[in-house]
Amino acid sequence: MDFSLTAAQQEVQTQAQILAAEMAGEADRLDREGLFPEPVFRRFAEAGMCGLALPREYGGGGLDYLSYCLAQMELAQASPAAALLVHLNHSLVGAALARFGAPAHQERYLPPLARGEILGAFALTEPLAGSDPGGMQTVARREGGTFYLRGTKNFVTAGDRAEVGLIFALTAPEKGAKGVSALVVELKGAPGLKISPPDDKVALPGAPSVTLEFQDTPVPAENLVGAPEEGLKIALAVLDGARVGAAAQAVGLGRAALNQALRHARRREQFGQPLARFQAIQFKLADMATELEAAALLTLKAAWLKDQGRPFSGAAAMAKRFATDAALNAALEAVQILGGYGLLTEQPVARLFRDAKAGQIYEGTNEIMRLIIARELLQP
Repeated sequence: MDFSLTAAQQEVQTQAQILAAEMAGEADRLDREGLFPEPVFRRFAEAGMCGLALPREYGGGGLDYLSYCLAQMELAQASPAAALLVHLNHSLVGAALARFGAPAHQERYLPPLARGEILGAFALTEPLAGSDPGGMQTVARREGGTFYLRGTKNFVTAGDRAEVGLIFALTAPEKGAKGVSALVVELKGAPGLKISPPDDKVALPGAPSVTLEFQDTPVPAENLVGAPEEGLKIALAVLDGARVGAAAQAVGLGRAALNQALRHARRREQFGQPLARFQAIQFKLADMATELEAAALLTLKAAWLKDQGRPFSGAAAMAKRFATDAALNAALEAVQILGGYGLLTEQPVARLFRDAKAGQIYEGTNEIMRLIIARELLQP
């Protein structure tokens, strides 16, 4: 068993470390001011982070998914919000089009997504269909060469800024969950599309989420992604890979919290000595480091399985569940170690504390991850 990285993987990791260090201060300022992290995302995109593992012939880097996860572990330390925006382009919309899209979709949309020139949105969740996407009500009614979208999608990250969205809707409502199809939709100026103001969120305000209301929005029939009524299979397949990337983001966030706690514990003195000298603090730091190391290993194993073309759904669920829990615990302990300072919004740990909670929810709640893991365990 060889845990060493290839030269290409090491190069990506180092590049991402440099980017994260370069943009950390700007990312913190933008978050405190409630602003969209445009300059941070733009810098990440210019460095090729939006297309690392996407096909080279469509503007991507052609690297393995493990490289992408290594990069996310670094980028998320600087800006979890900007890292999530990269993730949308790369592992949700980009990955879906690379795997299931028609050549025309790949030629039109993949290059600008991989280069970060445009933003993509992934619209699966609805007000009455969250953890159960099979309960969706959005319908795509076909008339000749056009689908007409009608329905509501909520919690659509970057839906107000995205140029293109991957929208899931019922093309055969009578079949229920088996009648879902995927459509690639150009969102800017789309007729019949109403976009809500950004949600007022506790976590990840820099990655705004909105509600999309489609009122007979026309979509060319050739914008169908994959086969008709294969939408739910496409969504679940894409989410498997995306969950590994989400786990990598959580590892990065947790490491950032640990680094903040270490810095404070070394500098802050109480009772005539640094906090780091107290065993109670040392035990917290040791547990944080151990959990994050385990999370990283679970994540990289899942990425390796994906790269090898082996089944990885269960491994992805384990990585996502464990890494996001570890990240939240690290952020909680970092706040505790900083004491009153950890509650100040000017402190990075306050942002990390808020953002860590979101990881347990998006791309499948951790309760759903447990169901996936249990289902695999209980297979005959």
